[in-house]
Amino acid sequence: MKKEQAETIALQAVAFIGGDERALRGFLAQSGMDEGHLKAALTQPEFLAGVLDYILSHEPTLTTFCDQADLPYELPARARRALPGGDVPDW
Repeated sequence: MKKEQAETIALQAVAFIGGDERALRGFLAQSGMDEGHLKAALTQPEFLAGVLDYILSHEPTLTTFCDQADLPYELPARARRALPGGDVPDW
């Protein structure tokens, strides 16, 4: 997968998280960010990789995201591998 495609999927994940108050609170707590920092980080590939890490870390969140975005369940993991640090975890 190309980096641009991976970033698009990660931005879809950001929109998903932003649209779910519980997911947003969990993401902000886990990342240590506030909403202002989140908006400023949207163009950083490392941040987008972290968003996908968050989605991938909880299967119910992953499946809900994929169902709502009409994506195959394995696509976020493929996108994660295309972003910085993606060669480390074995999703």
